[in-house]
Amino acid sequence: MQSIKLKKRIGADGILHLDIPVGITDKEVEIIVIYQPLEKPTQPKTPQELGWPPGFFEQTAGCLADDPIQRYPQGEYEEREPLFE
Repeated sequence: MQSIKLKKRIGADGILHLDIPVGITDKEVEIIVIYQPLEKPTQPKTPQELGWPPGFFEQTAGCLADDPIQRYPQGEYEEREPLFE
């Protein structure tokens, strides 16, 4: 079994013309055709179109600019017994 991938344009008549040399003569073959229309590339979506609030990246970019980054005290936490030993 061989697989061949082609990109072709369908004519104004709505008919796809294919000429595929396969290098086989005087044999019966089974042909499977799967087609998928190609979409035109779209413009990238804005952050707002992707669900981010307006100005989010402008307001938060560089907010961790401290060097070195400081980790403030995290408070007390509960000590627990291990589940498995």
